[in-house]
Amino acid sequence: MDFTLNEQQKMLRKITREFAEEYIAPVAEESDQKSKLDDKIFQKMKEMNYFGTCIPEEYGGAGLHDDTISFCIVTEEIGRVDASWGITIGVHCSVCAYPIYKFGTEDQKQRFLIDLAKGNKVGAFCLTEANAGSDAGGVQLSAEKDGDEWILNGSKIFATNGGIAQTLLVVAKSGEKGSRKELTIFIVDTNTPGYSVGVKEDKLGVRASNTSELVFQDVRVPYENILGNIGEGFRLAMKTLDYGRISIASQCVGLGQACLEASIKYSNERIQFGQPIGRFQGIQWKISDMACAVESGRLLTYKAAHMCDNGMDYGLASAMAKLVASEAAMKAAHSAVQIHGGYGLMKAYAVERYFRDAKMGEVYEGTSEIQRLVIANQLLRKGANIL
Repeated sequence: MDFTLNEQQKMLRKITREFAEEYIAPVAEESDQKSKLDDKIFQKMKEMNYFGTCIPEEYGGAGLHDDTISFCIVTEEIGRVDASWGITIGVHCSVCAYPIYKFGTEDQKQRFLIDLAKGNKVGAFCLTEANAGSDAGGVQLSAEKDGDEWILNGSKIFATNGGIAQTLLVVAKSGEKGSRKELTIFIVDTNTPGYSVGVKEDKLGVRASNTSELVFQDVRVPYENILGNIGEGFRLAMKTLDYGRISIASQCVGLGQACLEASIKYSNERIQFGQPIGRFQGIQWKISDMACAVESGRLLTYKAAHMCDNGMDYGLASAMAKLVASEAAMKAAHSAVQIHGGYGLMKAYAVERYFRDAKMGEVYEGTSEIQRLVIANQLLRKGANIL
């Protein structure tokens, strides 16, 4: 495999980096402090068609649905300046818009996908509940059939984009099948009566990203809003998360890259004992380790993206990418704070925010522990030759 970027991908990286530096970076710290994304950036993101990065042009997207590496580039470059925007755009694209494109009917694409791709509406994927986190099959939110409609009752927590989304993919328990729950995914318009936003979470990191509780009280959803078929919810949710992990990995790669660049700059500027601290072996080793870890995450992410675009089973690759990239970002953030010393603890320096943001990557979209279980289970079942 050759991961050398083609000319289009190089140009996309350049354009996206310039966009992120010009518009997102100047307000990233303020957004973090206010726990709210800047409204003006939403319009700019729409103009750049970033909400439709992985959706075909016929549905209003950017036409990069068969070039997941380009999607990775966009998420990485945006995540490099603000992880909150990285997760916001990544979740919208990868676990809401993309599943509707892959698994939805033409009618669903016309009614929901076009607005998502154009950024007219924000999307969210709703799986996690109080007793259904790492145990994705433990969903309790119920869906009961009533004529040509289904009635949803229950709640979701920790929904990224939840409080600002207008289109939701909701995983619900639609019945029992033997000893296992039967899960189904429903596309829900947030204007539907009975739906409401509950608590907005006050988080450690990615604070500008909206994370909220969502409440469903007799929410009626028409039959034609079922994504896939009844009872396919668990399978489709797992496939959706496979793709979503590529997005999260990309965001983490961007964050790790930001830590590396900030550390190199500071190490060349900070004078101690009569010379730049970058001349000391201890600092050099930290920077070397950071660079190797971030590049490892990037290459694993590109491998997963390549496999996705070539119709290969990429679930193992995406789990490995997410695990390595998220832990690389956390290690890079830790080293960046150490290199900055006392300044690394101050909000005047971006590495303080990077450190808080990096921790989130080891938890959301499947914890590092869950990624290790996914990886080990596949290796134990299929052997090391599947790598």
